[in-house]
Amino acid sequence: MPHPILHHARMTGSALKNWFIAQCYDALAVAGLWLFGLLLIGVPFAPFWALLGGAFQFVPQLGAVLGLIGPALAIFFSDIDHLRWEPFFELLILYAAIAVIDGLWLQPYIMKRTVKVPIWASILAPIVLGIIIPFWGVLLAPPLLAVLYTYRRRHQEAKSPQRVKDTVVLSEGERQ
Repeated sequence: MPHPILHHARMTGSALKNWFIAQCYDALAVAGLWLFGLLLIGVPFAPFWALLGGAFQFVPQLGAVLGLIGPALAIFFSDIDHLRWEPFFELLILYAAIAVIDGLWLQPYIMKRTVKVPIWASILAPIVLGIIIPFWGVLLAPPLLAVLYTYRRRHQEAKSPQRVKDTVVLSEGERQ
């Protein structure tokens, strides 16, 4: 039997690996949403900005805003002589739609599928921890949930009785 510290390190490492995989899926999905929206708006270099927006998903809270700056500058410098406000408003609407879709549906769904964290916990934990520990709570909530639910699932598996088929041994008289 491995040392308890090694056992806990493996379990925690496995949970964090699954969380990182979920984060990669989320970044890829957000990059796809950015690409679709930026192409629809007509932003120059849309694939580059979408790729950057997906990569910025790894930076909690600031990543989405950082993903917005590049396309806004591209819109501004693409037609500087005839500055129109419509593309900026469309970009803000796209940003808001991606933020809502990612925060309330996409990220909780991916966490549920990959790390087995309930959707309600994925939505509420960053809010509660963000109130308790303002910046760090939001930053640490998803990986903490992954580790917590891995340990919880392992604990429940250890508590549940093993379902071993009862073997009935018949005596010589009962066989006949």
